[in-house]
Amino acid sequence: MNPETKPHRAGFVSIIGKPNVGKSTLMNALVGERLSIVTSKAQTTRHRILGILNGDDFQLIYSDTPGIIQPKYELHNAMMSFVYSSLEDADVVLFVTDIYEKHDEEPVVERLRKMVDTPIILLVNKIDQANQEEVEAKLAYWKEQLPNAAEVLPISALKQFGTDGVLQLVMERLPVHPPYYPKDELTDKPERFFAAEMVREKIFKLYKKEIPYSCEVVIEEFKEEEEIIRIRGIIYVERNSQKGIVIGQGGEALKKVGTWAREEMEKFFQKKVFLEMYVKVNENWRTDPKALSRFGYQ
Repeated sequence: MNPETKPHRAGFVSIIGKPNVGKSTLMNALVGERLSIVTSKAQTTRHRILGILNGDDFQLIYSDTPGIIQPKYELHNAMMSFVYSSLEDADVVLFVTDIYEKHDEEPVVERLRKMVDTPIILLVNKIDQANQEEVEAKLAYWKEQLPNAAEVLPISALKQFGTDGVLQLVMERLPVHPPYYPKDELTDKPERFFAAEMVREKIFKLYKKEIPYSCEVVIEEFKEEEEIIRIRGIIYVERNSQKGIVIGQGGEALKKVGTWAREEMEKFFQKKVFLEMYVKVNENWRTDPKALSRFGYQ
């Protein structure tokens, strides 16, 4: 090796925290691409999504994970398994909280306290919504809660304040390792996964109460032609009454979801998209291990 050549660093960086603290916004900011869907509702992220940032002498593999919750049914258990598996293979952990949150006596904080070999960088997000005194008090609180954290850093993922500092801190802690993925890859997920996520994001934004949480989106057909991508998807709900709400009077609600999602897909795929969406009932899929396996949760 040329003595002037930097050693190549590569590793897995897990982004964990409660729902709605800004994990997905942070990963999108760090990777520079909109890979994770973002809404104001809790529990939007259901899967572990990898975002890969490449440079000549590094490869950072970020994992956006579901928000930490107390599981109530099988889907929640599957979501939490993504969180804990991401901790197991992490080279660096980004524990994201925000200016409002506390995690007193929670299992995940206790687990982080016991981690001695994996560097933890604690990020207090949304500081643009607080004054300096509140920010300093929150930083002091977290330094006490997680004394083993390598760093405690104030950031605003939305405003991209402090995110350059996060990148620098992570880079300093990455192991020397060849790249895990080809250098031109951005994520481990296929295109149809992102198509499904874009539909699901619009469902979260358009419908209220329990409806978004009862919906799962499956892309049954994804055909890329020279001029257009043809996509057919199914929105699964748990009950017939929900099917009527998702479709809406005269199909208007479903049409709106389809239009919004198609516009998002065309930006993402940089190509014309023809999108067909249907609604089906899969009773109580969130508690059905077979359905969860079919939907990619197990």
